[in-house]
Amino acid sequence: MPARTGAEFLEGLARARTQVEIQGETLNGGVASHPAFRNVVRTYARLFDMQHAPAHRDVLTYPSPRTGDPVGTSFLIPRDEQDLVKRRQAFRLWAEASHGMLGRTGDYLNSALMALASAADWFGQADTAFSRNIVAYYEKVRDQDLLCTHTLIPPQANRAVAGSQQGGGALMAHVVREDDNGIVVRGARMLATIGPFADELLVFPSTVLRGTPEDKPYSFAFAVPVDAPGLRFIAREAFDYGRSHFDHPLGSRFDESDAIVIFDDVHVPYERCFTLGDPEICNGFYTKTDALQHMTHQVITRTTAKTEFILGLTTLLTESIGIGQFQHVQADLAEIITTLETLRALGRAAEADAAPNGYGVFTPAWPPLNTARNLYPKLYQRFPEILRKLGASGLMAIPTEADLTSDVAADIDTYLQAATLNGADRVRLFRLVWDTCASAFASRQALYEYYFFGDPVRTAGAYVASYDKSAYVARVRDFLAED
Repeated sequence: MPARTGAEFLEGLARARTQVEIQGETLNGGVASHPAFRNVVRTYARLFDMQHAPAHRDVLTYPSPRTGDPVGTSFLIPRDEQDLVKRRQAFRLWAEASHGMLGRTGDYLNSALMALASAADWFGQADTAFSRNIVAYYEKVRDQDLLCTHTLIPPQANRAVAGSQQGGGALMAHVVREDDNGIVVRGARMLATIGPFADELLVFPSTVLRGTPEDKPYSFAFAVPVDAPGLRFIAREAFDYGRSHFDHPLGSRFDESDAIVIFDDVHVPYERCFTLGDPEICNGFYTKTDALQHMTHQVITRTTAKTEFILGLTTLLTESIGIGQFQHVQADLAEIITTLETLRALGRAAEADAAPNGYGVFTPAWPPLNTARNLYPKLYQRFPEILRKLGASGLMAIPTEADLTSDVAADIDTYLQAATLNGADRVRLFRLVWDTCASAFASRQALYEYYFFGDPVRTAGAYVASYDKSAYVARVRDFLAED
């Protein structure tokens, strides 16, 4: 099957019998038509349709090495600079379509699978079957154009102990037994964004394992269909309230569901397992395969597009109410511009210094990408703050679309006009500002960006530990030793 259309994506969801618990309701299929998911599912369908649009298909697809059919560019194994650029251009097209608000578009985990399959030898250290499994699975997802999500971390019962020790070891998803055909998994994992409407769930390592015998049941990587027997999702409440795009312009389009994953003795066939019982393989899952670099390459492209959106929105806001000439407002705009240009520079540096890795994959340089992933979680927190400050009291009493055709329509046109906008257009703009900086959707975006790569403190610690400082230390020592 070549790259799917939006209609084919929706047809696949219609066949799925994914079990989702949401706001007291149990779904066994029918996710695509449920009010909590209907709009974002159609947003994802439009991304699939872009692969077939004449203006985008040459960037968003390439011929499958196995079938010759067009498949998604995010599966392309980059062998040179041109391949890497094409991948980034494809990332950008999808990122711009959502203004960077969708964090789990398929290209994110497709990039991971590409790198993992290219490093198949890493998985074959204990058993060559695992290397065959990861390659076969990558080709399956590529040629069927499946949408994947993943789940990484244990439930937050007691952060003072390791995930494998919480609840006596029963809470975190773990292998309870093996049979001739595979493993059986019980427990829970967080946090499967888009899980209710994905095709596949990747259950990958996250927390560092110590390599003790007690860690063995928690040492695995595998993939299952989201409607596998015994698998269910507990989804948070939706931030799409079933209102118009006018009233909730972002939440009504881009509210990716987040969900806890419950494994009620889920059977996973061996051919869907990529490592079992090997903490060392799990701990090197991303770093030894360079999956982290290719995933972060996609992320920095998305966050650049998101920052461009923030800059455009903030500029429109300042122009609309005539505050652009004030120096403190210009300082806020300069902060956004600085963040944008920093991301662009880091992305360009990562591509300029790219080189083939040990598996022959042309890989972006890690130091610039690592810098971006440490900076952006903190820098993004300023954007909602800036928008709230500049919008001020104008954000506190915004009418709805229904008011524009009611008895108060004339009042809105008179009293809510702006320096550059009539009353209706000002209301439209300010509802977008609200949905970017102050709504439930906006708060989720800020939290999501802050923890996108995990705990920022631990990420910073890993950043310091991995950065080569020896040359700079030697330079200072040489200076101290001068006569």
